[in-house]
Amino acid sequence: MTGDTGDTERAIVVKRVDEGRAETVEIENLAGAAGYQVLETLTQTRTEDPAFHVGEGKAAEIAEHVAATGATTVIFDNQLGPYQTFNLGNKLPEGVRLLDRFRLIIEIFGQRAQTRKAQLQVELAELRYELPRAEAKASLAQRDERPGFMGLGEYDESREEDIKAQISRIRDELERIEQTDQHRREQRRESGFDLVALAGYTNAGKSTLLRRLAADLDVDENRDVHPDLDETAESEDRLFTTLGTTTRRVDLDRRDALVTDTVGFIADLPHWLVESFKSTLDSVYRADLVLLVVDVSESVEEIREKLVTSHDTLYERNEAPILTVLNKIDRVDDEELRRKREALSALAPNPVAVSAKTGENVNRIRERIDEELPDLRRERLVLPMTDDAMSVVSWIHDHAHVESVEYGEEIVLEFEGRPAIVEQSRAKAGNLSEASA
Repeated sequence: MTGDTGDTERAIVVKRVDEGRAETVEIENLAGAAGYQVLETLTQTRTEDPAFHVGEGKAAEIAEHVAATGATTVIFDNQLGPYQTFNLGNKLPEGVRLLDRFRLIIEIFGQRAQTRKAQLQVELAELRYELPRAEAKASLAQRDERPGFMGLGEYDESREEDIKAQISRIRDELERIEQTDQHRREQRRESGFDLVALAGYTNAGKSTLLRRLAADLDVDENRDVHPDLDETAESEDRLFTTLGTTTRRVDLDRRDALVTDTVGFIADLPHWLVESFKSTLDSVYRADLVLLVVDVSESVEEIREKLVTSHDTLYERNEAPILTVLNKIDRVDDEELRRKREALSALAPNPVAVSAKTGENVNRIRERIDEELPDLRRERLVLPMTDDAMSVVSWIHDHAHVESVEYGEEIVLEFEGRPAIVEQSRAKAGNLSEASA
């Protein structure tokens, strides 16, 4: 890419692989999502060098490209250790920033974080990233009395403990926020809503699908800005539009559901980084049904790898059924779709194939959501013909699927709803009977 970039940060992307060919599309997209203009991409196939990650000659080559292009940042699609970061930094021109894959992802999250919950999760991830570097300084300080050994900076004995104390404080605050979120989820269930979560990798089309399914405006009280859910906005082909969750109501024939979109999965995230954003993922873990959205236009190998990783992440804490959605069928022909469905049948035994972009087959998702959600309970109530009873009938209409109402000397009401709604209906009917006795 060339041209006048103004204040845009200019980056060189680097990726090392042990064997084979280095794929760089995702890291380039991540860099773009963070606001960097990628000037060049350099790759190397070799075993990891403990001092520079890449070979020392490659490190010198990177420095030459930085000087020639005027790049302001070097982004590695790898995890760099503290010593590798220092050694590479010494090779680069003064003032050039060096980011590894995970520092870049944290930076993207930080740019998107609008809510207190999101900001806390970013801060937690930053501290977990910094902790091993502080521990490395502590280890070196014990072995060598020279200040700033290996150029890692002066060792502050209290820094490691400060980081751990901050991590503990943030965890406590996130736990309090999650308790509030969980209370809200339970209130919604008690109001007759089933909770459905959208999961999947970034750019699979989750947000576009949510917009197709949505019956009304956003109902979540605590979310980040999500511009691609605006009815007048075009869906953006970029990563991490939001870090928070966005929830909308979906009308089904027999019930109402709330569908929540959250941050997309990313390949090769370490456990500590996933754990930092557990509070956001709780919307997925605590749902009644998960829609796992994948981009069917990708290769079978890519889809299979993402499904396996997604299942590992979801099944760790999630007990809800998972329905796989093969999205973007507008990009493949019928034969390719048939072949991919067959190849993926072990991981996605009965998927729904749709195009969220064009709306094709989206109604089939509504049908499958209704089929896959927990069974509704049927109930028949006989109520006295009173004004209070009419209020109960109105409440049941709002919270359940009413099949029939007969008005006479008494009101005979047949309906089906979530177990909690049926129990509440019985309690309200019982109160009417006691009042009329």
